[in-house]
Amino acid sequence: MNEAAAEQLFAVQEAIRKAEHEHGRTENAVTLVAVSKTFDVPEIRPVIEAGQRVFGENRVQEAMKKWPELRKHHDGIELHLIGPLQSNKAREAVETFDVIHSVDREKIAKALKAEMDRQGRPLPCFIQVNTGEEPQKAGIPPKETDAFIAFCKEEVGLEIVGLMCIPPVEDAPGPHFALLEKIAKRNGLNQLSMGMSSDYDVAVGFGATHVRVGSAIFGARPAIA
Repeated sequence: MNEAAAEQLFAVQEAIRKAEHEHGRTENAVTLVAVSKTFDVPEIRPVIEAGQRVFGENRVQEAMKKWPELRKHHDGIELHLIGPLQSNKAREAVETFDVIHSVDREKIAKALKAEMDRQGRPLPCFIQVNTGEEPQKAGIPPKETDAFIAFCKEEVGLEIVGLMCIPPVEDAPGPHFALLEKIAKRNGLNQLSMGMSSDYDVAVGFGATHVRVGSAIFGARPAIA
């Protein structure tokens, strides 16, 4: 699996470059976030050795277990939190990650800012938008996003660089990506975290600056007991 992951990484990188060209995007406009959640050090290391430096994790505790060791041996790692965050994990999140993709509540925004100030470690943040308005999914409803962006930037003082979304599995992703791009544009945000293994090439066409790709690189995820 290890050797295959490196080969699959190269295939995803090539597909991103191809999509950039086809959609008239600047070359290297899109950052590949390799989603290493549920995979451990032996599975991740070959991908780092193949040149990948930007990784995404869903859970703070899981990231804390494996990334200190990997960072000890590999320079230039950039770690993105792409999963939901509880306010009681804000301290560990700010210590562990370099970018936060999932700001979606006032309480989280305030907790993150307090920790960033305490640690002297300001981090760029994305606001997660629940474009499908799915009750079980994290994220701000689209109609509330403008006000929440203003709250995070003006009242809390977070560095909001862009928006993130995860479209409903059963929907065509394009309309969701288009909606996220529209909200970002009217709020002066130029970074979009959208697109996963099944649709990252589509996301590139709608202006994605970050695509979060896991299984297309690492393979099927281990079953959770």
